[in-house]
Amino acid sequence: MVTIRKGENKFFVGENEKDPLAEITFVPSDNDKIIIEHTFVSEDLRGEGVAGKLVEKAVNYARDEGKKIIPECSYAKKKMENTPAYHDVLAK
Repeated sequence: MVTIRKGENKFFVGENEKDPLAEITFVPSDNDKIIIEHTFVSEDLRGEGVAGKLVEKAVNYARDEGKKIIPECSYAKKKMENTPAYHDVLAK
């Protein structure tokens, strides 16, 4: 099981946010939105569902902050569109 940590405008796996084993990055947009820019998972963690867990963490963060998500990252976009439970935070 991986531990997901909060960094500056990101969630990541690993000891150091400058050199993560996996990460999802986002930037604020307006007052009520965040843009997910990028999702990365190292070869060591591929196939373990880590990218999906990172998207889930970003979704929960958006809910906690009262924000919507604009998923520019193709993985996050597909994951959010295909997961009805995430549609409440998907920006229209």
